[in-house]
Amino acid sequence: MATECIAQVTFRFEPNGKPVVAAFDVEHASSDGGAILLKGIDTQLGLTKRVAACLADGRQPGKVRHQTLELLRQRVFGLACGYADCNDAARLADDAIHKLLVERDPIAGAALASQPTLSRFENAVGPRELLAMGHGLADTVIGHHRRRLQGRATRITIDFDPTDDPTHGQQELTFFNGHYDTWCYLPVVATVTFDDEAEQYAVAAVLRPGNAPASRGARGLLRRLLGKLRAAFPTATLRVRLDGGFATPALCAFLEAQPVEYLVAMASNGRLEKRARRLMGRARMLSRTSGRTEHLYGETRYAARKWPRKRRVIIKAEVVRHPGRAPKNNPRFVVTNLPDAPETVYRIYCQRGDMENRLKELHHGLELDRTSCSRFLANQFRGLLTLAAYVLFQELQRRAQGTACADAQVTTLRERLLKLAVWVERSVRRIVLHLPMTFPWLRTWRQLARAVGATT
Repeated sequence: MATECIAQVTFRFEPNGKPVVAAFDVEHASSDGGAILLKGIDTQLGLTKRVAACLADGRQPGKVRHQTLELLRQRVFGLACGYADCNDAARLADDAIHKLLVERDPIAGAALASQPTLSRFENAVGPRELLAMGHGLADTVIGHHRRRLQGRATRITIDFDPTDDPTHGQQELTFFNGHYDTWCYLPVVATVTFDDEAEQYAVAAVLRPGNAPASRGARGLLRRLLGKLRAAFPTATLRVRLDGGFATPALCAFLEAQPVEYLVAMASNGRLEKRARRLMGRARMLSRTSGRTEHLYGETRYAARKWPRKRRVIIKAEVVRHPGRAPKNNPRFVVTNLPDAPETVYRIYCQRGDMENRLKELHHGLELDRTSCSRFLANQFRGLLTLAAYVLFQELQRRAQGTACADAQVTTLRERLLKLAVWVERSVRRIVLHLPMTFPWLRTWRQLARAVGATT
C-alpha cells in the first residue's frame, strides 16, 4: 500500500497473473547518471571555472548560500541534461547527480539553488561581464584546440550564421522580422573549422534585436576572433565564409584589410543576372538534353555601386528540375578573393551548409531559443550558458569518434549516454555510482569515460 513515505503504483498487464509494483523508494538516485561524462570534460577544459571567473558577485558574503561557480554549473549542466528552464530547479534541487556536478556532496550536501535564486543570478549580469564571458568561452575553445593540434593548423575557417529566436512576451528589443515572419531575436553563431576536419566548433554566440541586419556586429566579432586565432595559430591561413546577408561594402573592405581569404554569398540583381545570361543558356540546353538538374560554373569581375573597385564573383548557373514541374533557373553568386577554379570555390563555399546542423543542435538539442527573460542582457546570458553546454557536447562528440555514437548529435548523445539510472552511494573514502550492469551503450560509455579522465 502506498504511504506518504513510499509511493507506489501497481500494473496488472503481466501474463502470469502477478501484479507489477513500481515503488518510488530508492534514495540518492538520479536519471542523469551519465552526465558525469560532461563533468569530466569540463574538468579537463576548465570551462565553467573560467567563465564563472568573469562574473562579479555583488551579494553580501555572509548571506551567500550558493557560490557563483555553483550557480553557473547548475545552469550549464541542467541545460545539457535537457532542463532549459529555471523552473526545473525545484525538481532537481535534491538530485544526487546534479549536486555532484556542482561539486557538492551528493548525499549530505545542501539542496541546489531554487528558481528565484537562479532568476536573480541571470538578471544580475551586466554588459561588461557578458563581454568577458564571450571572451572566456572563445579563449577556452581556441586554447583547447591549440593544445590538441599542438599549435599546428594550415587553415582555419570561420563561419557566421544568423538564426531566428521567436519571442512570445514582453522581452526587451524583440521586434517583428519580415524574413522570418515573427517577433523574435536574431542571434548570430560563429564556428571555427581546422584544416579539413568535418566538425565546425562553436566559438561565439551573440544575441541581437529582432530587426538587426545580418551584418550588425559582424566586424567587431570577426576582429576579436581573428586576433585570438592569429595569437594561437600564428602560421595558419584564416578563411571567412558568410551568407548573403553579410555582403555589405564595409564588411568586404574589412575582410580585405585584415587580410584573410573570404567567400561571401551575394543576392542576385539585374546586373549580375545579365552577366550570367550566357552561362544560364548553356545550363538550360544541358538540362534539356539530360532531363536532370544541371549546373555550370563561371566568373566575372563586378563592382556594386558602392564598391571602390571590382571584385571576383563566382557564378553558379543552375537549372533545377523536379518531376511534374517546369524547369527553374537558379543562378547563385559568391564574391571571393580565392584564386581557385570557379567550381572549386563554390564547393568550398557550400561546405558552410553544415552550419545548419549546428544551429539545429543549439535550437532543438539545447533550446538556444528559450530566451524568456524580460531583460535583453539576461537573455544574452542564457545564450552564453547554452553555448557553454554545447562546447561540452561538441567535445563529447569529438571523443566519440570510433564508437557507436560517432555520428550522434546532442539529443541522441543525451538519450544514449546521459540519461542513465544511477544509485549514488557514499563511504568515507569514495563516492560510488551504481549504474546498470547492462544497457545498449555500455561499451561506448566506458570508452568515453576513459577518454575524459576516468581510470580502470
